[in-house]
Amino acid sequence: QVQVVESGGGLVQAGGSLRLSCAASGRTFSSDTMGWFRQIPGKEREFVVGFSWSGGYPTYADSVKGRFTISRDQNKNTVYLQMNSLKPEDTAVYYCAATDRIPLTSYRQSSAYRYWGQGTQVTVSS
Repeated sequence: QVQVVESGGGLVQAGGSLRLSCAASGRTFSSDTMGWFRQIPGKEREFVVGFSWSGGYPTYADSVKGRFTISRDQNKNTVYLQMNSLKPEDTAVYYCAATDRIPLTSYRQSSAYRYWGQGTQVTVSS
Protein backbone atom coordinates (compact mmCIF):
# COMPACT_ATOMS: atom_id res chain seq x y z
CA GLN A 1 0.00 0.00 0.00
CA VAL A 2 1.16 3.52 -0.80
CA GLN A 3 0.06 6.61 1.08
CA VAL A 4 0.05 9.90 -0.77
CA VAL A 5 -0.20 13.20 1.07
CA GLU A 6 -0.34 16.62 -0.55
CA SER A 7 0.22 19.98 1.08
CA GLY A 8 0.83 23.57 0.15
CA GLY A 9 -2.40 24.81 -1.34
CA GLY A 10 -3.88 28.19 -0.56
CA LEU A 11 -5.12 31.50 -1.87
CA VAL A 12 -2.97 33.63 -4.13
CA GLN A 13 -3.50 36.57 -6.44
CA ALA A 14 -3.22 36.19 -10.19
CA GLY A 15 0.41 36.31 -11.24
CA GLY A 16 1.57 34.88 -7.94
CA SER A 17 3.19 31.59 -7.07
CA LEU A 18 2.54 28.56 -4.91
CA ARG A 19 4.45 25.37 -4.27
CA LEU A 20 2.69 22.10 -3.64
CA SER A 21 4.33 19.10 -2.03
CA CYS A 22 3.49 15.45 -2.37
CA ALA A 23 4.98 12.76 -0.17
CA ALA A 24 4.53 9.12 -1.06
CA SER A 25 5.25 6.50 1.56
CA GLY A 26 4.98 2.75 1.50
CA ARG A 27 6.11 0.43 -1.27
CA THR A 28 8.25 2.72 -3.37
CA PHE A 29 8.29 0.46 -6.41
CA SER A 30 4.52 0.88 -6.46
CA SER A 31 4.94 4.64 -6.76
CA ASP A 32 7.35 4.70 -9.67
CA THR A 33 5.10 7.01 -11.64
CA MET A 34 3.66 10.09 -10.00
CA GLY A 35 1.39 12.72 -11.32
CA TRP A 36 -0.54 15.84 -10.46
CA PHE A 37 -4.14 16.32 -11.52
CA ARG A 38 -6.64 19.02 -10.76
CA GLN A 39 -10.39 19.17 -10.62
CA ILE A 40 -13.10 21.78 -10.34
CA PRO A 41 -16.66 20.89 -9.34
CA GLY A 42 -18.69 19.36 -12.11
CA LYS A 43 -15.71 18.65 -14.33
CA GLU A 44 -13.47 15.68 -14.90
CA ARG A 45 -10.10 15.44 -13.27
CA GLU A 46 -7.55 17.19 -15.49
CA PHE A 47 -3.96 16.09 -16.00
CA VAL A 48 -1.28 18.59 -14.95
CA VAL A 49 2.07 16.76 -14.98
CA GLY A 50 3.42 13.23 -14.78
CA PHE A 51 6.84 11.71 -14.40
CA SER A 52 8.69 8.52 -13.50
CA TRP A 53 11.28 8.12 -10.77
CA SER A 54 13.01 5.68 -13.13
CA GLY A 55 14.00 8.49 -15.44
CA GLY A 56 12.87 10.47 -18.43
CA TYR A 57 11.50 13.95 -18.61
CA PRO A 58 8.27 15.06 -17.00
CA THR A 59 5.23 15.44 -19.22
CA TYR A 60 3.25 18.65 -18.74
CA ALA A 61 -0.21 19.65 -19.85
CA ASP A 62 -0.09 22.39 -22.45
CA SER A 63 -2.10 24.65 -20.16
CA VAL A 64 0.69 24.73 -17.56
CA LYS A 65 3.80 24.30 -19.67
CA GLY A 66 6.30 27.07 -18.98
CA ARG A 67 4.56 28.10 -15.76
CA PHE A 68 4.61 24.94 -13.63
CA THR A 69 7.73 22.96 -12.80
CA ILE A 70 8.04 19.66 -11.03
CA SER A 71 11.03 18.77 -8.89
CA ARG A 72 11.83 15.75 -6.78
CA ASP A 73 13.66 14.72 -3.66
CA GLN A 74 14.33 11.04 -4.04
CA ASN A 75 15.62 10.65 -0.49
CA LYS A 76 12.30 11.86 0.85
CA ASN A 77 10.21 10.30 -1.93
CA THR A 78 8.65 13.71 -2.28
CA VAL A 79 7.78 15.74 -5.32
CA TYR A 80 7.16 19.46 -5.51
CA LEU A 81 5.02 21.36 -7.96
CA GLN A 82 6.18 24.94 -8.34
CA MET A 83 3.38 26.97 -9.84
CA ASN A 84 4.26 30.40 -11.18
CA SER A 85 2.30 33.04 -13.08
CA LEU A 86 -0.90 31.62 -11.68
CA LYS A 87 -4.17 32.43 -13.40
CA PRO A 88 -7.74 32.34 -12.07
CA GLU A 89 -8.37 29.35 -14.32
CA ASP A 90 -5.77 27.41 -12.32
CA THR A 91 -8.20 27.42 -9.41
CA ALA A 92 -8.99 23.81 -8.52
CA VAL A 93 -8.41 21.03 -6.06
CA TYR A 94 -5.00 19.59 -6.87
CA TYR A 95 -4.44 15.89 -6.41
CA CYS A 96 -1.21 13.96 -6.31
CA ALA A 97 -1.29 10.40 -7.56
CA ALA A 98 1.11 7.47 -7.70
CA THR A 99 1.18 4.14 -9.41
CA ASP A 100 3.44 1.37 -10.65
CA ARG A 101 5.53 2.10 -13.69
CA ILE A 102 3.28 2.92 -16.62
CA PRO A 103 3.98 3.93 -20.21
CA LEU A 104 4.55 7.58 -20.94
CA THR A 105 1.45 7.50 -23.10
CA SER A 106 -0.63 6.72 -20.01
CA TYR A 107 0.57 9.60 -17.83
CA ARG A 108 -2.44 11.74 -18.76
CA GLN A 109 -5.03 9.13 -17.80
CA SER A 110 -6.28 9.46 -14.23
CA SER A 111 -7.55 5.88 -14.38
CA ALA A 112 -3.94 4.67 -14.73
CA TYR A 113 -3.06 5.79 -11.20
CA ARG A 114 -3.75 3.53 -8.21
CA TYR A 115 -3.05 5.76 -5.25
CA TRP A 116 -4.40 9.22 -4.63
CA GLY A 117 -3.98 11.90 -2.04
CA GLN A 118 -6.84 13.77 -0.43
CA GLY A 119 -6.32 16.89 -2.52
CA THR A 120 -5.35 20.44 -1.70
CA GLN A 121 -7.28 23.55 -2.72
CA VAL A 122 -5.60 26.17 -4.86
CA THR A 123 -7.52 29.39 -5.36
CA VAL A 124 -6.26 32.16 -7.63
CA SER A 125 -8.05 35.47 -7.33
CA SER A 126 -8.25 37.96 -10.18
